[in-house]
Amino acid sequence: MKTRTVSILLATVALMALSIPTAFAQMKHMPMDDQGPGYGRMMEPGKMGDMTAMCLEHAEKLGLTDDQTMKMKPLHREMQKKQARFMADLKIAEIELAEIMEVKDFDLEKATSAVKKIEGIKTSHHLEMLSAMKQMRAILTDQQFKEMMKMAPMKMKMGEGKPGAKHMKKRR
Repeated sequence: MKTRTVSILLATVALMALSIPTAFAQMKHMPMDDQGPGYGRMMEPGKMGDMTAMCLEHAEKLGLTDDQTMKMKPLHREMQKKQARFMADLKIAEIELAEIMEVKDFDLEKATSAVKKIEGIKTSHHLEMLSAMKQMRAILTDQQFKEMMKMAPMKMKMGEGKPGAKHMKKRR
């Protein structure tokens, strides 16, 4: 009875561990409009960088000054670097988890640690993006922020803001 319970527990943990990356991948495609203003799609990995890029791309329409643009450019580059590091670190952590899970009788402590590492990477990145969002918004005037928020949903409707859309175009 005890070994059957342990087997069921291990199978459950294995399924959960393998489904976590998939669940999060699916979640990033879900709208988060009910989270309150300014949260939503912009908090998806890479979206904050897209918003900064959008501001820079539409600087004239938003009425950005040269000083504002000069402040946004390094912030945008830093966000791009952090996004690249995040994606690489996340992929490595997921590969490490898969390695642990390859064997029939995998080490549950190692698998648990690997799952926690993945979540730590995601949490850390999310907090970095919140900080960058705060910095970027501090550069904008209230009117510019309102205009940017009007532009963001329009861009999403046009398909330009779909997760991975830019990357798919590059691969073709």
